[in-house]
Formats: sequence, structure tokens, C-alpha cells
Amino acid sequence: MSQQDLLETAEVVAGLMPRLARGLTSAEKDPADNLPLAQLRLCGILSEGPRPMSALSRALGVSLSALTQIADRLERARLVKRVAEGNDRRVRCLQLTARGEKMTRKRREARVLRTLAVLEHLSVPQREAVRASLEILVDACSAVQAGAEVQAGGRTKTANGHANNPHPGTAASNGSQSKVTP
Repeated sequence: MSQQDLLETAEVVAGLMPRLARGLTSAEKDPADNLPLAQLRLCGILSEGPRPMSALSRALGVSLSALTQIADRLERARLVKRVAEGNDRRVRCLQLTARGEKMTRKRREARVLRTLAVLEHLSVPQREAVRASLEILVDACSAVQAGAEVQAGGRTKTANGHANNPHPGTAASNGSQSKVTP
């Protein structure tokens, strides 16, 4: 694929993403409609469990002071709370409150139901193609993110603890080979 073809494909995919997001968004009232995107993103990350403030600021790509402001607003809305990490009371973590967990659970359930309604309009082979294509795209996004992290600070680790390979196209240090080609 030429660079021009790749650019055209990128433009088409970039144009389709907002349409896809709108199409998969439920028409029903979302319990988080009034939350800004940064607060929604933070709640989404915290739905996987409590995280230290420093890790959250890196994950969101914001300064610690900006994260503190986001956390303060969510704390006032009773969606998150600050807790000590294990035995080290100096390290502060954020975690969803019961109210925050309920909100994120309802959002996820609404997304799943809307996605189900959309997938019902596809044949089984189309569903499989959509799933496979999205998994490939997510893997490519992870590879790009890992590359950016490697450039920013050397070798990094993935969420599952495996070292990312800073040299695409060579054998990964964990024994697996994952190569994304355009």
C-alpha cells in the first residue's frame, strides 16, 4: 500500500470513528451526560479498580495538579473517593464509590445493549469480521502507544506486566511475536 493510499485509508477510518461512536451510543438518557470527557475517562479507568494518582495522571496524559482538580470534582459528585494504598498511607489512590460503580455499570450495560441491537443487523460472518477488525485496530493502537512510551522513556511494560519490544519487527522479549503492518 502506498503512502497516499495509507493516508486516504486513515482519513476514511478517522471519519468513520465519530459516526461509529454516535451509532453505538444509546439514545436513552445516559447517567453521565453532564460529566466532562476527562471525568468520564477517569471513571472508566477506575472501573477496573483503584489506582494511584500518579498512575492515573500518566494514563490520562494530564499533570498531577490537573488530575487533582478532576478528582475533586468527582469527589464532590460522590463518584470517587481517595483511599490510602495498602500499608503506605502516603500514596493516595482513587477508587469509585458505590454511586460511581453504579453509574459506570449502567453506562456499560447501555453500550452493550446498543451494540447488541446493531450487531443483530449483521450476518455471523460480518460480526466475526467486525470483531476481528476491531481487535486488530486495538492491537495497533497499543503498539503505537507502546512506541510512544518507549520513545519517551525507554523500555516499558504492558498492563499484563510483559515488556514491550522497543524494536518492532524483532522477537519480543516475552517470546511472543506481535507485528502490526499497515
